[in-house]
Amino acid sequence: MGLPKMNNNVAMRNIFWDRIYEHARQDKNVMLVCADMGAPALDKFRRDMPDQYINVGIAEHSMVALAAGLTREGKNVYTYAIAPFATSRCHEFIKLNCGLMKLPIKIVGIGPGFGYEDSGPTHHTTEDISIMRPIPNLEIYSPCDSVCATAIADLTYKSGKPAYIRLDRQILPIIYKEGTDFTKGFEELKKSNGGTLIVSTGNMVHVAIEAANKITSEDLSPGIVDIYRIKPLNSEALTDVLFNYNRVITLEEHMLDGGLGSLIAETIMDNDIPVIQRRMGLRDYIYAYGGRKNIQKACGIDVDSVIKVIEQ
Repeated sequence: MGLPKMNNNVAMRNIFWDRIYEHARQDKNVMLVCADMGAPALDKFRRDMPDQYINVGIAEHSMVALAAGLTREGKNVYTYAIAPFATSRCHEFIKLNCGLMKLPIKIVGIGPGFGYEDSGPTHHTTEDISIMRPIPNLEIYSPCDSVCATAIADLTYKSGKPAYIRLDRQILPIIYKEGTDFTKGFEELKKSNGGTLIVSTGNMVHVAIEAANKITSEDLSPGIVDIYRIKPLNSEALTDVLFNYNRVITLEEHMLDGGLGSLIAETIMDNDIPVIQRRMGLRDYIYAYGGRKNIQKACGIDVDSVIKVIEQ
C-alpha cells in the first residue's frame, strides 16, 4: 500500500463538531458542556440548540462535574476545552467520574502538543497521553485527519464508554478515504521492505509521511503506522505488523515519559517482538514560541530530524 494522496480539507475540530451537531439535532439527549470562550465551531450548536448547550466559563472542574450529573440523568454529554485545561486541570474529576464511576462522558481536548503554538507554554499539551492512559475504562482517540475525526464522532456517540478525544485545531491534509473502517484502532498506511517502521499519532503522522516522501532510496523508505485509538490499543493486530520489521521509530509531539513511545515499547516487551526501537519525542518541557515547525525543530522531531534518524 503506497502513501495516500494528501489534499487540503477543513480543520478536524470543525468537522467533528459538525457531526455531533447532526446527532444532536436528531437526539435531544446529546449535550455539549464547554469551558471558557468556546469556539466558532460551536456557534451554530449554541444558536440552534440552546437547551443542549452549557458554557460554565473558566471553570473546567465544574464542566466535568456538571457533565457527570447530566450523564447520570441519561444525557449523552460531550465536554470541550483547550487540551491542557480539559485534561490536567480536570484530571481528578475525570479519574473519579469517568474512570471509576464509568460515566460515558466524552472529553474533547483541542490543540494537543504544540497546537496552540502562538499561545505559549501554558497552552501546550505535551503530557496528556501520559496522564490519561492510567485512568480506568477511559478510551483515548487521536485522529490525524478530518475523515478519521468524523468517524470518531460517530463511534463515541454510539459508545457507552467514557472517552478522551484529542483534536488538532489546525487544517491538516486528508489521509483517509471516506468510508474507511476505523474500528481496528490503527492503520498501516505504508508498508516497507527496508525494515524500518514509523509509528505515530495525530498531527505527527503528517511529519512521518513528509519524511518518507523525501527519502528516495527504496532500501531506506520506511513503513508508516497511524495509531488513532491509543487506548484500548489493538496490541494483537499491531504485534503482527511489528513482527514484519527490524527497526521501529515512534514519533510524537509529546513527552517521552508515558507517551506513545512508551506504549509501543510495552507492546514490544510484552509480546517478545525482536525489534529495535528508537523513540522520538520530548525529553523535557520546552518554553518556546516561534511557530509549530520551529518548536518541533528545536525538539528534534521535525521532518529533517526524522530523515536523519532513518539514515543513521
